[in-house]
Amino acid sequence: MPLDETNNESYRYLRSVGNKWQFNVEDVHPKMLERLYKRFDTFDLDTDGKMNMDEIMYWPDRMRQLVNATDEQVEKMRSAVYTFFFNKGVDPVNGLKREDWVEANRVFAEAERERERRGEPSLIAMLSNAYYDVLDDDGDGTVDVDELKTMMKAFDVPQEAAYTFFEKADTDKSGKLERPELVHLFRKFWMEPYDPQWDGVYAYKY
Repeated sequence: MPLDETNNESYRYLRSVGNKWQFNVEDVHPKMLERLYKRFDTFDLDTDGKMNMDEIMYWPDRMRQLVNATDEQVEKMRSAVYTFFFNKGVDPVNGLKREDWVEANRVFAEAERERERRGEPSLIAMLSNAYYDVLDDDGDGTVDVDELKTMMKAFDVPQEAAYTFFEKADTDKSGKLERPELVHLFRKFWMEPYDPQWDGVYAYKY
């Protein structure tokens, strides 16, 4: 069944505000296709070609084991992860098939751009902030390289990626990552059209 406003939350949002955007796979660079499918395969823990919410929730639970987070922070993180991936197309009952994953990502990206145009809250920022609160172990309001290593470990990414990610994200060269810097890099790497300058962000894992 093709994705549309009847079975995908991002399409539903776009149509509700009069945005008629439609996916065309020819608009997606081959490198971005490869990147997104690698990401899907990371989440598809049982390799059945479908991502479900139980598999999604494995990652915030894994994060909990690695950081000194409060129950309130963990629940905020779990709620943010659920909302983010629900809007990315992971149905709570039926999950999301691998063949629909790229389209689900691209329509989500368009929905994020529409929210930005309309001055509405960003779901990327919501998810980033939830992880940021958990990562900021020393409570100084920023994230350093060691704290970033924890996130990489939680998501099964080589820890050397903390250094490449940090170098790209720390745009003001303060030696600390602030919330907008994390959001900016997440958006550039996963949501915007392919740009080779971002290839090394995760130490070339994606």
